[in-house]
Amino acid sequence: MTICAAPVENPAGHRSSMRRGACPSLATPMVTGDGLLVRLRPAKPGFALRELIAMAEAAEVCGNGILEVTARGSLQIRGLRAETVSLLAMKIAEVGIEITEGLAIETPPLAGLDPSEIVNPLPLAAQLRATVAACEPRLALAPKLSITVDGGGHLHLGEITADIRLRAVRIGRKTLWLLALAGTEATSRRIALLDELAVVPAVMTILETLAAMGDSARARDIDAAALRASLVSMADVDAVERVEPAPNSSGIHDLGADRTALGVGLSFGQIRSHELRIFLEALEIFGATEIRLAPDHALMVLGIAPDRIAAAQALALGHGMRAFPGDPRNHIAACAGIAACASALIDTRAVAQQVIEAAPSLLDGSLTVHVSGCAKGCAKPSASALTITAAPMGYGLVVNGPASAAPNAYIEEKTIRSAMERLEALVRQRKRAGESARSCLTRLGAEVITAAVQQG
Repeated sequence: MTICAAPVENPAGHRSSMRRGACPSLATPMVTGDGLLVRLRPAKPGFALRELIAMAEAAEVCGNGILEVTARGSLQIRGLRAETVSLLAMKIAEVGIEITEGLAIETPPLAGLDPSEIVNPLPLAAQLRATVAACEPRLALAPKLSITVDGGGHLHLGEITADIRLRAVRIGRKTLWLLALAGTEATSRRIALLDELAVVPAVMTILETLAAMGDSARARDIDAAALRASLVSMADVDAVERVEPAPNSSGIHDLGADRTALGVGLSFGQIRSHELRIFLEALEIFGATEIRLAPDHALMVLGIAPDRIAAAQALALGHGMRAFPGDPRNHIAACAGIAACASALIDTRAVAQQVIEAAPSLLDGSLTVHVSGCAKGCAKPSASALTITAAPMGYGLVVNGPASAAPNAYIEEKTIRSAMERLEALVRQRKRAGESARSCLTRLGAEVITAAVQQG
């Protein structure tokens, strides 16, 4: 169960949260190792190019100049001070950017543009937001409660964890919405297949139930059997095939009708605001008009003509971004680390770079290596095939688990590179023809992996 952060008053009149469980916002910035942090979600699907340039300039003036895109596709501004949070809010308002707070209702980064979508999810998401906002009295919900509304396109949200999941599916000639609770596409509990008119009432029933249970209740606390019995499913939920994992956001995405989107990922989720501003100003020359934030710590650039997209991709690479699907950095999730977070005990980015250099065979796209500065695992709360986390003697290696799990092996700080080299050799030597790194590690098992990294 989520523990809500205790708010702390600061001299500027804002309430700052210090414990995990709250969502840092302009109203309640979070105390971190490098100052205050705010997390922002635009009310629209994305930012106009000039709006994001203004955000980068505001981050430079009000914070320490570090911007992040989270694993869920929100924008974070770091290094704020109590007296500069109000200034940031004022600068955002001056540009006319509308920021949404409260219940997170998330849609895919190319929603409404993706030609492979079954249906555009934006109208349903907007209807849900309006219905929740109109509730009187206001629903008291858990701070991190989230809903995904997925139209079933190319860059879907199947890997994103959510309390309430809605995914468009086609059954015969009908478009229905698959309602599921608590988890990812693979782990959530399927409830019902609903026609669109039934979706908002069903979701509101769930939210009202959670509010009645208390402001820390999550969808995992719902009686799934009772909920299923209360809804009329239009078809058998188990007959709906699970979606394959979405491709990484980095790279070129075809939108049809001679339109493309360029996905560029931030290196380990972070960028300096002045570097982002310079990059965006260059993109403007290429004709870019809009930026949407995307999972995988990425930006989706819209408006560039197809004949200029390759040049824009090269520009992104020159700015240190992940601009190609084959970039090994696409397959590492790393938190802010010791320099930015009071809870972190290791330099996560340095460790991530050592993994890239010493164990490239692991980063074939079949798994994500999670590097976490502490047991909270903020960069990837769910389980990873391999998680490297802080331990009293250096590092802990968790096989098929989250950062909070007990490590299968311990690695001294000075031997992390050689441990990764041994793991690289293990995969390279033992991998069968056509086998992925994930499949190889799964077949070998935790004991063999542990023995490999600890030998010597």
